[in-house]
Amino acid sequence: QLQLVESGGGLVQPGGSLRLSCAASGFTLDYYAIGWFRQAPGKEREGVSCISSSDGSTYYADSVKGRFTISRDNAKNTVYLQMNSLKPEDTAVYYCAARRRGPFSVQAMCVMFLFGSWGQGTQVTVSS
Repeated sequence: QLQLVESGGGLVQPGGSLRLSCAASGFTLDYYAIGWFRQAPGKEREGVSCISSSDGSTYYADSVKGRFTISRDNAKNTVYLQMNSLKPEDTAVYYCAARRRGPFSVQAMCVMFLFGSWGQGTQVTVSS
C-alpha cells in the first residue's frame, strides 16, 4: 500500500526556517518522482518543488527559488523540503505527492499536478 506522511510543519516568525519531511511506505521512494505542493485559502494550489526519480532533476517555483531546497534520503525512504527565509505568504498547508516515472519533465509534473498519490498535509504558518 502506497502511503505518504508529511511532518515538520509549525508556527515560525518571518525569516525563520523549517524542514518538512515526507516519509514513504509501501514503495521504494527512489523509483518515484516526488513533489511538494501548497494550498492556502483564497489562493491557487501551487507546485512548490519537485524532484525526479532518476537523474535528480529538480524544479522550484519562482516564489521559492533561492529559499527552499528539496532533497531525498533513500536510506530513510524520505524526501525533505528545507524552507529558509520564510515569509508570511508561505503560510499554507503543504502536501507531498508521488508519481511513477513517465514521459513528463519534472517541471511539467510540478506545474500541472501530475501526481496520483498524496499525503494528508502539514500546516506551515509564518507570522509575527
